[in-house]
Amino acid sequence: MQNETNIQSIGVSLLRIHFGIILLAHGWLKVYVFSIAGTVGYFASIGLPPIIAYLVIFGELVGGLALILGIQTRLAAALAVPIVFGAAVMNGGNGWLHSASGGGWEYAASLTVIAVSLAIMGSGQYLRININPLNRFLPSTICD
Repeated sequence: MQNETNIQSIGVSLLRIHFGIILLAHGWLKVYVFSIAGTVGYFASIGLPPIIAYLVIFGELVGGLALILGIQTRLAAALAVPIVFGAAVMNGGNGWLHSASGGGWEYAASLTVIAVSLAIMGSGQYLRININPLNRFLPSTICD
């Protein structure tokens, strides 16, 4: 019988991988479906500078991969917070449900809660790569 710590670690690991897949898929979508130029154009159409589009794409791709692999989970999740919170804010005027016209903010708000939770909890002990080259430069409170 598994103890509570192991069961919680399995849950955290699954949440981390799931959130990483979501971020990676959204970054992939921005590059290969919408195109980088299309994404930059969309961000400009809603009043955001091009650098924000590039940072979001980079954050979703690299952050998503880091989360899937369990590399610097707390840092990757913390850096994802402004991305998903920004999406919630930008969709705030479209209503609550994501299925609303233009998309609502509930999905992005849920992702924000997941990102904050992972930034607090870390990676879990399962299904992660234990290569964290930044550990010697970062405070132990944000290293997995």
